[in-house]
Amino acid sequence: MNTVENYIAPGSIEEAAAALAAGPVTIVAGGTDLMLQTGSGAIAYAKTLMNVRRIAEMQGVSIDGDTIRIGALTTITELKSDAIIAEHLPVVAEMADKFASDQIRNASTIGGNICNASPAGDGIVPLMMYGADVVLASAKGNRNVALSEFFTGPGKTVKADNELLVAIEIAKPAAGFKGGFGKFGPRPALEIAMASVALGGVVKDGVISNVSVAFGAVGPTPMMGAKTTALLEGKTLNEETISAAGEAASEEVTPIDDVRASAWYRRHLIRVMTEEILNDVG
Repeated sequence: MNTVENYIAPGSIEEAAAALAAGPVTIVAGGTDLMLQTGSGAIAYAKTLMNVRRIAEMQGVSIDGDTIRIGALTTITELKSDAIIAEHLPVVAEMADKFASDQIRNASTIGGNICNASPAGDGIVPLMMYGADVVLASAKGNRNVALSEFFTGPGKTVKADNELLVAIEIAKPAAGFKGGFGKFGPRPALEIAMASVALGGVVKDGVISNVSVAFGAVGPTPMMGAKTTALLEGKTLNEETISAAGEAASEEVTPIDDVRASAWYRRHLIRVMTEEILNDVG
């Protein structure tokens, strides 16, 4: 493990961006993933360790017009209890309630959960379902990237070394939009999901529209359910449609066999959870 020679705690995004431009830098926020990864030797600290927790611009949830902004330093506990999230993005609050334990939720940040880039990252799946963008800041300025295009592989993203994820931005969902989040593991808490689903849409007179579906832990990255979305859009949510959607979901995911679950079982879980959410929203 490399030795940290310099510790900094910038008070603004500009200060942090300048430090990253000078690089190399290891960024720490909640540290719940970083401590495990450095402790196991999976990654090494850079010579400079930068604690971003003091940056006020990266904290909290706000609305500006039709855009909901979630600071990257917002903790999972804050997402669980925030009034704006509860009103406009309830599937995110539902996810937060199923995330790890109270102690981990109190420390874990949503930005850290995204940047860890686990295919099974709980916080990623509902945000993708809501069509979120991430805001990346550098000394050269900011850029927005669709969360669905942010991940390139397990633990890998399009974020450059000189960039800092500072916020997540989501367009306010259409009136009447509702959905759900399903996650399955061998125990209720403190477990990485074997499979997860976030699904939502506007249901009116039994017909679902504005459909969005996302999956986790069933591919090398979290993924959008394009085929399942297309099958559901504009359809009456009856038993036949729900069964067909469950089948489509199980067929479009690309899970693997590993020590935690077989590919077959993960496909089965995706089908069951997709059907459960559709029955709830319908």
